[in-house]
Amino acid sequence: MRYAVLGDIHSNLDALQTVLGAIEQAGVDRILSVGDVVGYGAAPAACIELLRQREAIVVKGNHDAAVTGELDDQTFNRYARDAVAWTQDQLEGRDLAWLRGLPLMVTLEHCQLAHGNIDDPSRFEYIRTTGDANPSLDHLTRTVGFVGHTHVPIALLRPKDAGGRTAYAPEVDLDLAEAERCLVNVGSVGQPRDEDHRTGWVLFDSDTGRVSIERLEYDIEREAARIREAGLPRVLGDRLYLGV
Repeated sequence: MRYAVLGDIHSNLDALQTVLGAIEQAGVDRILSVGDVVGYGAAPAACIELLRQREAIVVKGNHDAAVTGELDDQTFNRYARDAVAWTQDQLEGRDLAWLRGLPLMVTLEHCQLAHGNIDDPSRFEYIRTTGDANPSLDHLTRTVGFVGHTHVPIALLRPKDAGGRTAYAPEVDLDLAEAERCLVNVGSVGQPRDEDHRTGWVLFDSDTGRVSIERLEYDIEREAARIREAGLPRVLGDRLYLGV
């Protein structure tokens, strides 16, 4: 089975279209998303519709939950709060119901999926270090789990015959045969923050046990213009050029 795993999309239509085009060429069997479909960007309804058309399996991110009113956005920065309010005004009942109905975690035959952490996905915790990853690794019921939330692609794994030690792999290019358990942050489709402005997606082949990331150029200028024209904070478009 070949899975495409998408990180935080954040209403970035051009990035999502670019990724979906690459996925179609790659002959993927199933599309997965670790959530935060909306927020920050200016095309929330279009991004939701693309995922719906492709019958993607999607979990709920914190921005998705804030837009539906299930999560208080007072911990968000002011630009994120502005984007939440704008998005709420843009979405109709069908799209809000779709976001509201997203599960916090999904367990499939070959992997698990959550937005921030596996052990308690309702808390939307950031995983940046091996210590952060340990509770999720302890709760994994599959060899590999996929998360997002930080917008930075990394892998944290417990190698076989390593006495339970958790290792950090900054490059997402893995052979799962070497791991007892592995947690992969797939980065972000729509707002990368690893100082690489390119969009990206992760390919997981359950037959070969390979997990790898592909980075792609997309039309940032068109997406930034869409944000400006929508009246969203200009910084939300400017940061796309920098990958921060």
